[in-house]
Amino acid sequence: MKCRKLPNGNWECYEEGPRDPYTNKRNPIRKQAKSKTAAQIKVKESLKILESGIDGRTANRVLFLETAAEWFEVYSHSGVKKSTLRSRDSTLKLVNSYIGDMLIGKITHQHIQEMLMDLYRKGASKSQITHVKVTANFVFVHAQKQRLRLDNPVNLVIMPKRRRTVEEIESEEIKEKYFERDELTTFLNAARDIGLIFDEEWFYLIAFTGMRVGEVCSLKWADIDFEESRIRITKTMDSPGAVEEYELTPPKSNQSIRVVDIESDTLNLLKRLKVRQMENRMKYRKATDNYHDMNFVFCRPKTGYPFSAKFVYRRYLRICEKSGIGKRDGPHLLRHTHITMLTEAGIDLDTIMNRVGHSDAKTTKNIYTHVTKRMKRNAPNQLKIHYGEIFGKFFEA
Repeated sequence: MKCRKLPNGNWECYEEGPRDPYTNKRNPIRKQAKSKTAAQIKVKESLKILESGIDGRTANRVLFLETAAEWFEVYSHSGVKKSTLRSRDSTLKLVNSYIGDMLIGKITHQHIQEMLMDLYRKGASKSQITHVKVTANFVFVHAQKQRLRLDNPVNLVIMPKRRRTVEEIESEEIKEKYFERDELTTFLNAARDIGLIFDEEWFYLIAFTGMRVGEVCSLKWADIDFEESRIRITKTMDSPGAVEEYELTPPKSNQSIRVVDIESDTLNLLKRLKVRQMENRMKYRKATDNYHDMNFVFCRPKTGYPFSAKFVYRRYLRICEKSGIGKRDGPHLLRHTHITMLTEAGIDLDTIMNRVGHSDAKTTKNIYTHVTKRMKRNAPNQLKIHYGEIFGKFFEA
């Protein structure tokens, strides 16, 4: 490497770079700095980039938001659900508000760290900050594949996290992510006694089949085999806007496509519902020219259009409020409750995961482990209940 001191006091270093694959000419690298060492470092860094195949010229002309748009176009055709796309697009707009107008090749680790810290200072949730980090990472991985970056500035950033006080830990109410037996009884009784149309049926169905809310909303009568007492789950409901704008999409994963066996009480409940649905359909189909006759199990009586998961969520909150139930995370708690019932019934984990449509679900495993541990702790009491008489006679002797 050749270096010389310039009249202005700066140092300039020069090195022949690798040959251009198209012109076969060498790319000269010439860098200036206030010190000789700094200029040498700049030349070495540029040489490393050229040898790695990074397109530095393009990287210094393309904005982050342009690369992000290119990535999102590819991502949108990767088979992810539309609801996931909407969520990712919203997060990407937030990321663009911070670094969208910056050159993709000039963004540093510090820029990413400061973005996360600013969101933290503004009170963003841990989930939102995580989504920002993950989304930015997707874009920079795409930039690396396009030879616009040698490194990924998202790597090694520190996720800001608020440390809880002792008082908060001690006063924190411990809530299980499922209903206990008495809570389930209270909820389902309320759904029957004070619930609105379909409340009893769809909440009972979730609790005793483990179906997701979107799967229940998309259910059609053709999916129910009354002869074999089975429900085939092949789709879910996506309702981002108006009632008429719904879309049936494949379920969450391939493992979510499944057949669920149902017991006689659930089957009878569905039979009664079908009779009422047939009566409604005959009544309102004649009264309107645009009745949406798509054979949904749960549909609006006057129009035939299905319900959205958000609608069912609001119904869930209504019942919780009126019945005094404090666990208001959402109707998925009924799905979690189904996992606890199967666990308490002695069903193995693999069978449970197949029934609820999970291949590797942290929540399912956590619930299963928690309930199993509770059952083990209760084993001595169960032993005393069943064999206490023997123990008593032994000690009497």
